[in-house]
Amino acid sequence: MKPLSSEYSPKLRPARRLRWRLGPLLGLLLFAACSPFKLLQPGQRLLSRVELKGVDQADKERLAALAQQQPNTQFPLPKLAIYQLGYKFYDSAAIKAKLRTIQARFDARIQEVGTDSAKLGKLLVQRERKVNRKQLALDKGNAIMRLGEAPVIYDTLLTRRSVEQMTTFLHSQGFFRATVTATDTGRYQRGLLLRALKAVGGVFPSKPDSLDQAKNYRRVTVTYNITENRPFLYRLQAPSIADSGVAAVVRAGQGATLLKENARYNEELIGKERNRLETLVKNAGYFDFREQYITLEADTSYAPFTVRLRTLIANPAPGQGHRIYTLRQVRFITDAGILRTLRASTSDTLLRAGTGAARRERPEAGFRTDTVVTDSIHFAAFEQKYSTRLLARKVLVRPGQRYSLTRTLQTQRLLADLDMFRFNTVNYRKVDDPPMTDSTGLRPDSGELVAVINAAPAPKYTGTSEFGGTYVANTPGPFINLRLKTRNPFGGAEVLELGVRAGFEGQLVRVAGTTDDQESVYTTQLGATAALVLPQFLVPFRTNQFLTRFNPKTRFSLSETFVKRPEYTRSNFEFTYDYIWQRSPFHQYVFSPVVITFVNTPFISTEFAERLETLRVEQGSSLFRSFVSLVEPSISFTSLYNSNDFSQTRNAQYLRLFGELGGLTRGLYKDALLDNLGLNVYDFARFSVDYRRYHHLSPRTFFVWRLNGGYVHALTRTIDPRDGSSQYVIPYDKSFFAGGSTSLRAWAPRRLGPGGYTPLRLKDGNVVRDFLTEQPGELLLEGSVEYRFPVYNFVKGAFFTDFGNVWGLQERKKDGEYLRPGAQFQLDSFYNQIAVSSGMGVRFDFTFLILRLDAAVKVYDPAAIDGQNWALRNFNTIDNRIAFNLGIGYPF
Repeated sequence: MKPLSSEYSPKLRPARRLRWRLGPLLGLLLFAACSPFKLLQPGQRLLSRVELKGVDQADKERLAALAQQQPNTQFPLPKLAIYQLGYKFYDSAAIKAKLRTIQARFDARIQEVGTDSAKLGKLLVQRERKVNRKQLALDKGNAIMRLGEAPVIYDTLLTRRSVEQMTTFLHSQGFFRATVTATDTGRYQRGLLLRALKAVGGVFPSKPDSLDQAKNYRRVTVTYNITENRPFLYRLQAPSIADSGVAAVVRAGQGATLLKENARYNEELIGKERNRLETLVKNAGYFDFREQYITLEADTSYAPFTVRLRTLIANPAPGQGHRIYTLRQVRFITDAGILRTLRASTSDTLLRAGTGAARRERPEAGFRTDTVVTDSIHFAAFEQKYSTRLLARKVLVRPGQRYSLTRTLQTQRLLADLDMFRFNTVNYRKVDDPPMTDSTGLRPDSGELVAVINAAPAPKYTGTSEFGGTYVANTPGPFINLRLKTRNPFGGAEVLELGVRAGFEGQLVRVAGTTDDQESVYTTQLGATAALVLPQFLVPFRTNQFLTRFNPKTRFSLSETFVKRPEYTRSNFEFTYDYIWQRSPFHQYVFSPVVITFVNTPFISTEFAERLETLRVEQGSSLFRSFVSLVEPSISFTSLYNSNDFSQTRNAQYLRLFGELGGLTRGLYKDALLDNLGLNVYDFARFSVDYRRYHHLSPRTFFVWRLNGGYVHALTRTIDPRDGSSQYVIPYDKSFFAGGSTSLRAWAPRRLGPGGYTPLRLKDGNVVRDFLTEQPGELLLEGSVEYRFPVYNFVKGAFFTDFGNVWGLQERKKDGEYLRPGAQFQLDSFYNQIAVSSGMGVRFDFTFLILRLDAAVKVYDPAAIDGQNWALRNFNTIDNRIAFNLGIGYPF
């Protein structure tokens, strides 16, 4: 098959249609007054646009990425305009003069200090720092210029390279007869504003510009015209494998092949198939097998638009086949770091081997490793600190097994998940073949390996301390957080974590009308946590090797939170018993058979209690239940799938499913607890789903969206001792809320909704909207979309829109009317009650920490007074203030 050569043909032609972008008037005037052509040298042209045409079956996004030049970024920030602004203040001659002055000043100071090495070192460091700063400004411009982008000067050579790379890519995707051509088009038609300015300028005579005609063609659009033609398809042939043992392995795994008959030719897929075959053969015991032995031979001369593909696997050498290796012994060294330290300190490897000669030479340092055999694994250590039975369950390689690459990697992952070792490695040493007695000298068909697992222990104790401040409800407050992690406290590779927290934090008033209309108060928060994680399921029967692959864990956790506010004092104690296991590195399950929560409110002010009662009677609010003494026994299950990383820089998905059932057996003890201890018990079912999608648009820009929903309902009715009514009652903490920095960001936390209901309160004798009282709901529907982009270095920006609300499902009625009109979920009207907010944010990405500041305003407010739902009409009023949200990490 004769390949067709790619063509490149530049030409000039007028634009066929008017293209102009709407923007702020100031930006248009800036562009009109400051032409980017002033930054160009004679003969240079500015790359304005890159287009791809004719792409039907190939990956258009990847083809576009192969273009060697891309125009300056215009969205979300006009980088070229920013560069132009900085260029107005750029003076290279002044920077060079300043650089010479710095050099001369430091040279004089260096002469003065003479041979004083300390002062000389400081001066050299200072000089290097100042010189580097000026050199950076000289090479890349001032800070404003570096925030923008230099003009992209059109280069025909780079266009030719782009054509070549696109052609190569298309050939690798099976389009062997594809062609790529490129044309660059100079656009000379002026925009509407420029023509208007030119008309005005024509009234006042001026000296003609000799470069006018040249400027007409200095903005270039490059169009890549792609003709894919018919792609070539596979015709798979029987593999040719010299070694019969390897051939049997390949035939057994043929069902998992990535290459399908009549599929389009794809070189990337062929490379992945080679990797799959290598792993397949290595898992069958072929320790020495390498990818270099595998060849996938393609022949296009068989039939039109057809590729005959045959898999060839060669032997290591003529007359020599591949060898299968089995494990003779598995050794596990649990203090490899100590082993190296002792050898280095004595410089005597014989001593570490424990030979008699070495002990006689240095009897005072006669350390010997202790070897314990558990489940056929030899555990060698100077001190056996870990349970060998537990470690043996984490090791998937055993004597007598064939070598397996997959089992080796799984063993390393399971040991790393224990959090007991700084690192662990699994190495293999070949056992020498026995002496040959056969005169032919043939090697045996199989070999033997010794697996050596080296694990360096992590520090037994790890402590962290955090000192900082919060800024909530326009009120600053300090806090301190101390955590201690203890590894292997009981010898079974357990992890014990203890933590305490104390701080003063500003909070919005919990209920309006209790603090003379002050919108924020100081709260004292004290907390303590304790968690013990066991690296196995704590069950009354032995778990088999199958469960080990899922990295099972058992976790016991205790937490106590104490909050003191002017209107009440409240404590919350929780105990959980969890089973945790991993289906894959991205998918985790948590089953909690025991979750017990105690809520107690030892103090509540009279005014606050009266306000809670008023809300209960007049609005049917369930807020009062947050301040009664109650116990919440429940069981729960969580499925969490997350393929993203901490910095959220992948094309990934996130799905969290949660279900909880509480108070299933409350009929056995609810009356006794209420009569004797004053504890309320409720039964309920609660479900929630949270789905997030991260789209990687370019190396540094992302489009992400989220859908979040929840449902909670009581299982049986409860008699209200206040009025004797029978109601469906759920604990207040199990309700759903909307608003806040991770929800609809234009509303204060927990203040949105429910539905279209407008909560009201009295202020100075007037009825005003209540923005202070929390608004719980039993149904949650919300979502967000966000566009994330780079701004400068570690500074990133975002545009976002949030939407959603909460609704009630069993709203209370009085005289046949709902106490909270519009709060009840109705299928025929709920879509009119979905709130919308939009805004922009700045994120400071320090890799290990992400600080976030978002500013949002309401777009559509379903609970607005007098039907003014489109809140943008009331921008910057009391009903639609700009809401600022400060947080750590991304909102989702």
